[in-house]
Amino acid sequence: MSVERLTKTFGGLVALDNVFISIDKGTSLLIGPNGSGKTTLINVVTGIYRPDMGRITFNGQSIQGWPPHRVYGTGLVRTFQIPLPFLKLTVLENVLTAHRDNPGESFLRAPLRSAWFKKEMEIVDRAFELLQLLSLDHLWNEPASNLSGGQMKLLEIARALMSGAKMIMMDEPIAGVNPVLAHQILSHTLELRDRFGGIFMSVEHRLDIALQYVDYVYAMDKGRVVSQGAPDQVMNDPRVIESYLGG
Repeated sequence: MSVERLTKTFGGLVALDNVFISIDKGTSLLIGPNGSGKTTLINVVTGIYRPDMGRITFNGQSIQGWPPHRVYGTGLVRTFQIPLPFLKLTVLENVLTAHRDNPGESFLRAPLRSAWFKKEMEIVDRAFELLQLLSLDHLWNEPASNLSGGQMKLLEIARALMSGAKMIMMDEPIAGVNPVLAHQILSHTLELRDRFGGIFMSVEHRLDIALQYVDYVYAMDKGRVVSQGAPDQVMNDPRVIESYLGG
């Protein structure tokens, strides 16, 4: 995924100001003080907002201005700071809803169980594999409403992967989560990266935890990327220190 000259304004407020970012592998972190443009960047890239200017490219396609469902269809998927599962469905059912092109959903095939049963069993097996990888398999038959906040965030990641995501953009995946589960969530992203070759980019404020799990960091301030590179390099950049602590 790459963005070039990306600009977004809201009236007189410049939320994104000529942003350049390129991510093609691994795990990366987007940091910055409140109001620096981090969540706006995710919203523009994933189609919730239309950019005023600039280019967004993913998987060889220019996707700027596309609506969210078309962006989602390319394999660029996001999770939200506040998870939004189907609360009355079980954990397993939530994951299954994210799978695309289930043959049993066809009006013509639905009455013909033999035409979709084998495929449906394969989809269920895939869902259980993801739940096991994310330490949610023991909760498969629990209503999503019974999960803790951290478990709901893991469920969001499972649903994103079930959709066939190639890249997942996560908005504060460990916000409000106890430290033990926060480490678990981020360590799972590394396992999933290594197992499936996925790309993860997260926005996060809990840097004491998040910096341990990323390869690359982008720092934003006032709508611009002011520093990028390895975690230690960025965190020791005077521009980053000033943006957090003030001049």
